[in-house]
Amino acid sequence: METTIAQKLDALMKLQQIDSKLDEIEKIKGDLPEEVRDLEDSIVQLETRLKRFQDEIAHLEKNISDRKEGIKYAEQLIKKYETQLMDVKNNREYDAINKEIESQKLDIELYNKKIKEDRNQIEAKKTQIESLTAQIEERRKDLDLKQKELKAILEENQVEADKLFKEREKRVKQIDERLYTSYMRIRKNSSNGLAVVVVTRNACGGCFNMVPPQRQADIKEKKKIIVCEHCGRILADVIDVVEETKPAKKSILKKSIKSTPEIELD
Repeated sequence: METTIAQKLDALMKLQQIDSKLDEIEKIKGDLPEEVRDLEDSIVQLETRLKRFQDEIAHLEKNISDRKEGIKYAEQLIKKYETQLMDVKNNREYDAINKEIESQKLDIELYNKKIKEDRNQIEAKKTQIESLTAQIEERRKDLDLKQKELKAILEENQVEADKLFKEREKRVKQIDERLYTSYMRIRKNSSNGLAVVVVTRNACGGCFNMVPPQRQADIKEKKKIIVCEHCGRILADVIDVVEETKPAKKSILKKSIKSTPEIELD
């Protein structure tokens, strides 16, 4: 059986009502989901920096270990050369060995200088690691609080949300694919999530621009899908608002005269 335009509009309207309720549940979360994601990303970035500093310290400690080995080797060579000085046969050999000894002493000085620089860098990086560790700990505490808060909100509204999602699936099946695609596109481009609205007080319920009488008549007939020429939202129906007539206020003048006592003349 072919679905009429009126049935399609009714299905769209019910789908919009469900989506609006889901939007309200989403609003209850506020900025919490984004705040949780930001904190998680921040912690990952801080942990990456922390790991880099730890790797750099390990590299510097390896350099210090290698340089200490270099010092030991240089000291062994110096002892060897000093022993050889006892057996030199001429000044040329004596000067050559002394040059080797001086060269090794210079190497030792250079190694010690580099070791000192490496240790200074290690201390600086350890200070940065302490600061990063404190930041990570603080962010993790904040994340834990935000996650608990978000979990509480989700649990509180989960039953209603699940019910709405099931109802939504049912309504979507009643709408053909092209119309549903158009609905989702309009909804995505709408700031308030409204894709289907009604005309109230002669105005579009989405953008509040006036809708001409003839167009309202066409909307009421529900023989075709009509969209607002200003905002592109689907106009599903026209709601006639009946103005309540307020009782007329009593004349202040009459009330004044009636309540004023008559004055007797002498």
